[in-house]
Amino acid sequence: MTVRQVLLLLLLWMWLPHPCCTEMLFRRTPDLRPKSFVGRASGSDGKALHRQKRGWMWNQFFLLEEYTGSDYQYVGKLHSDQDKGDGSLKYILSGDGAGTLFIIDEKTGDIHATRRIDREEKAFYTLRAQAINRRTLRPVEPESEFVIKIHDINDNEPTFPEEIYTASVPEMSVVGTSVVQVTATDADDPSYGNSARIIYSILQGQPYFSVEPETGIIRTALPNMNRENREQYQVVIQAKDMGGQMGGLSGTTTVNITLTDVNDNPPRFPQNTIHLRIPESSPVGTAIGSVKATDADTGKNAEVEYRIIDGDGTDMFDIVTQKDTQEGIITVRKPLDYETRRLYTLKVEAENTHVDPRFYYLGPFKDTTIVKISVEDVDEPPVFSRSSYLFEVHEDIELGTIIGTVMARDPDSASSPIRFSLDRHTDLDRIFNIHSGNGSIYTSKPLDREISQWHNLSVIAAEINNPKDTTRVPVYVRILDVNDNAPQFAVFYDTFVCENARAGQLIQTISAVDRDDPLGGQKFFFSLAAVNPNFTVQDNEDNTARILTRRNGFSRHEISTYLLPVVISDNDYPIQSSTGTLTIRVCACDSRGNMQSCSAEALLLPAGLSTGALIAILLCILILLVIVVLFAALKRQRKKEPLILSKEDIRDNIVSYNDEGGGEEDTQAFDIGTLRNPAAIEDKKLRRDIIPETLFVPRRTPSAPDNTDVRDFINQRLKEHDTDPSAPPYDSLATYAYEGNDSIAESLSSLESGTTEGDQNYDYLREWGPRFNKLAEMYGGGESDKDAS
Repeated sequence: MTVRQVLLLLLLWMWLPHPCCTEMLFRRTPDLRPKSFVGRASGSDGKALHRQKRGWMWNQFFLLEEYTGSDYQYVGKLHSDQDKGDGSLKYILSGDGAGTLFIIDEKTGDIHATRRIDREEKAFYTLRAQAINRRTLRPVEPESEFVIKIHDINDNEPTFPEEIYTASVPEMSVVGTSVVQVTATDADDPSYGNSARIIYSILQGQPYFSVEPETGIIRTALPNMNRENREQYQVVIQAKDMGGQMGGLSGTTTVNITLTDVNDNPPRFPQNTIHLRIPESSPVGTAIGSVKATDADTGKNAEVEYRIIDGDGTDMFDIVTQKDTQEGIITVRKPLDYETRRLYTLKVEAENTHVDPRFYYLGPFKDTTIVKISVEDVDEPPVFSRSSYLFEVHEDIELGTIIGTVMARDPDSASSPIRFSLDRHTDLDRIFNIHSGNGSIYTSKPLDREISQWHNLSVIAAEINNPKDTTRVPVYVRILDVNDNAPQFAVFYDTFVCENARAGQLIQTISAVDRDDPLGGQKFFFSLAAVNPNFTVQDNEDNTARILTRRNGFSRHEISTYLLPVVISDNDYPIQSSTGTLTIRVCACDSRGNMQSCSAEALLLPAGLSTGALIAILLCILILLVIVVLFAALKRQRKKEPLILSKEDIRDNIVSYNDEGGGEEDTQAFDIGTLRNPAAIEDKKLRRDIIPETLFVPRRTPSAPDNTDVRDFINQRLKEHDTDPSAPPYDSLATYAYEGNDSIAESLSSLESGTTEGDQNYDYLREWGPRFNKLAEMYGGGESDKDAS
């Protein structure tokens, strides 16, 4: 074999497939087919060896998003080296979207996407590929994992999180002051091209504001923007992707910017001079009027403080700042008088309370104005010379004495005469009076300090020409004390002396009181009106005195009571004195001086009564008791009357209790239903108009049948009520007056009879049948007896 033939065989062997050397090739496109790595070496026989490198290629498939074609989108191709093209291999795909989103041709290994893919939903898909033998179902290659990455296209525009932003910036801010930052987001892939690169621009709001293209920070573009000229601005910001280049997508948002206030405007009075008027009768604190300075600022920057800085009425008027209205309220500080001064001039200043030092260059933040106040004349009431009067007078002055004078004048220029009067509500007893012309107050009744030490009067002054204008002034009258009351015993003394008392023994300590109130205090002196042989008084010089005995021993049998006159006097001028009498009883005492008995009559009673006298007294008492018992028994016996006066005349049972009812309208004495229904009497009912003395348990009796003979029925009821002590008499009428059902007889009661007992004719009973023969004999016979008699 020639060398040429050997070389041809070697090349043929190299290109033939070998079972021991297989490889799966991943292809996406023909030009991206992975390449095999070939290694060459020299064998021991000098022949060249050919070896192919095996292994999986960890490749990525790339797929463009948002495919719009009508056919499935081709992704790539899977291929194994053992695939001979005879269809013996089967390609299997598993993982994310396998079988639904991604499908594979089992024979060729071609992968397709079944629908349009959005990268913003998912950026990549991880899948696993395997080639198996169709007949044995065994894998010819191990399972391999690969990734399908979605390539981004610019299909999302930038969006702002808010459609409308609100921001603020102080007015008069310098150029470039940051207002607010707006940020837009783009859902496209920021790592692939410029789809997510955003550039900001301003579409509306120039030349007042600008925006930084890269950051979206909005800044002021003009200096000294004044809120008082314009407060609200609307700025439209655009965010555009693709770096702002042509064809990029964009989104917009609106930013409402408000200029906030700063104190850059001083207050200003609209007028240089303000005129106000006030009546002279206005009391202190009355508001005269208001002044107001305008400030173009708002909030605390517009707050103003008012003050009076100059003028001839600085001591007559005050000004108060009203916080809610920012006005200065001018008020009266002192009483006004038209006759004294009629015009006042004030200089009022208004100044901002919160001044910003940055704007001092704009001038002083205050302003002044002149306020002229005219005082108007009014018809004023009289004016007293004092706000109150105090008069002191002794209680012993004579009637008609003047205790003091009040004075008043008319403050008006007309000077009308004044009339004075007393308010009688302050002097109900009419102790004082006043002279209507000169205001002199004098007494009309005697004064007594012990009754009333103070008198509070009210004097009224009125103009004669205008009596409606009045003025009142309080007048206090103090009544001074005069020693016109004599001292008296402080309390009532119950004094006794023991029979065994010794001379000089203290039996009572006395004191005194005086209604007067001298300046030096109370001082009393005690003495006896006359020399007393039994008792004496010893003054303690402390407004008390002691009563002492002057002899030994006293006897109740001789004198049981002593009267001791004691003279009590004071030390004021004129000296007043009174005589008080002590009643001293003579009593029996024990050895310690404790009183036992002071009754002298007890000594006159005999030691005891004789036995005969006691027996006589007991007999008299016994006789009286017997008489009382007999009298009570007779009286009780008389009260008992028989229920039935005659055994023959049963009708008398109805009227024997001698208690006449009120007729059918009387519903308190009995129950009319009992007369109509005998079954109702089973439950006994007591009378409601009479309180029973004794309550008995009512007995239940069987009701008689309707066919029972009337005679037996009546006798049965009479027997029951005769033996029943609890049955009132009127129940006898309710028990036998029931006539039964279907009876041809009418009521047997004599209560409804219009005739007297003597005029009643009972012959009709014979016509009722044999059941009423007994009644006919009873009543008919009675009439015959009367006629016969």
